[in-house]
Amino acid sequence: MSSDAADFRAAYLKDVARSFRNYQALGERAIAQAPDSGLHTELDSRSNSIAVVVKHVSGNLRSRFRDFLTTDGEKPDRNRDGEFEMSDHVARDEILRWWREGFSAALGAIEALAPDDLERTVHIRGEAFLVVEALNRSITHTAYHVGQIVYLARHFAGPAWTALTIPKGASAKAPGDYKSRGLAR
Repeated sequence: MSSDAADFRAAYLKDVARSFRNYQALGERAIAQAPDSGLHTELDSRSNSIAVVVKHVSGNLRSRFRDFLTTDGEKPDRNRDGEFEMSDHVARDEILRWWREGFSAALGAIEALAPDDLERTVHIRGEAFLVVEALNRSITHTAYHVGQIVYLARHFAGPAWTALTIPKGASAKAPGDYKSRGLAR
């Protein structure tokens, strides 16, 4: 592999890890603003609560990233359907413990990858994916659910909500040079 290709792959891995850390923090900041009463509240009978979404994301990340390069990403001990069931209301600390365990599994596996690993094949439910594909699928799945958590937390926080990103109508006043945040400098 050329030096440029290796640099690109290393940058990609660094960005994927950074993205997972950002989604973890965004979810935690949203959950922190949700009142306890909102953690287990569903908007309707076909919706999931914040706690259920966290349970699912955590279960997904732990299953996908445990022994990432060597075993199928859908582990035999995972009960995906059970992730969408919540018989008891669990405390905020337990919900956050699930969240952090899932992200710890993902970040540990991602940070252990070498640039050449991106071309390796992993399996999810018996289907073959390049590592880069599996990472892209996982980050988009995670982002989708973090968006749900943010939306629900904002709904339940009501007027007490503090924006996690640039608030509506404040784009022109947003500080910072966003061009310096990327990997290319």
